[in-house]
Amino acid sequence: MTNQNHTDIPLLAADCLQFPDPRPAIAAHEGLVALSRDLSAERLLAAYKQGIFPWHEEGGLFFWFATAPRTVLYPERLHIGRSLAKTLRHKPYAVTANQNFLAVIAACAATPRPGQGGSWIAPNFQVAYTELHRLGRAHSFECWYPDEDGRLVLAGGLYGVQIGRVFFGESMFAWQSDASKIAFACAVPFLQRCGIRLIDCQQDTPHLARFGSQTVPFDDFQAALSELTAQPLDKPITSHLLKRQGINW
Repeated sequence: MTNQNHTDIPLLAADCLQFPDPRPAIAAHEGLVALSRDLSAERLLAAYKQGIFPWHEEGGLFFWFATAPRTVLYPERLHIGRSLAKTLRHKPYAVTANQNFLAVIAACAATPRPGQGGSWIAPNFQVAYTELHRLGRAHSFECWYPDEDGRLVLAGGLYGVQIGRVFFGESMFAWQSDASKIAFACAVPFLQRCGIRLIDCQQDTPHLARFGSQTVPFDDFQAALSELTAQPLDKPITSHLLKRQGINW
């Protein structure tokens, strides 16, 4: 994507938070909607409301994308496979919300990905999403395992952006077996209890499909965003102990 000609991709002015309609970009530019020289919290929130997200930075420019069809998860349709259900019942762990956002986003940036030469979560991205977290718009979920001395250590987790009743999943990591799966399996019911009705997974992967994700047309996705991002949560997503299994907390 970074090698294509960007002369016909709009460069957003610093004082303009309005994005162009992403649908022509999906058809003609592999989803590349626009470029910007900033990654402000206000621009991020404006983008997510339209189904647009930043993917990488190059030459001082941030690249904003939309993908179609869109992969989503409806919390009430979360599927927990037999093997993971057994792990959730028997493995010692704890899952928390918003206990260490900085560590989670840093770990997501540092964890190697198969087929990727590096991470899109560059330092400027970490700063921007940390600001969203400070504003109560980005949340982390942490999975902790006990070490051999019984002390809890961060084993995996995920983070994302919340607007209204939509949670936009951004990235997850696992430093130990099953840790990100456990975090996700506990996070989704918690988000549902808070009032989340739609989780944006962005791209279709076998990992997410095992949890029950599905693809929807982009028009349907945007219609859902228009409705759900305008609705308040039932209760805020605060710092919280979601679950503990076989350990003291």
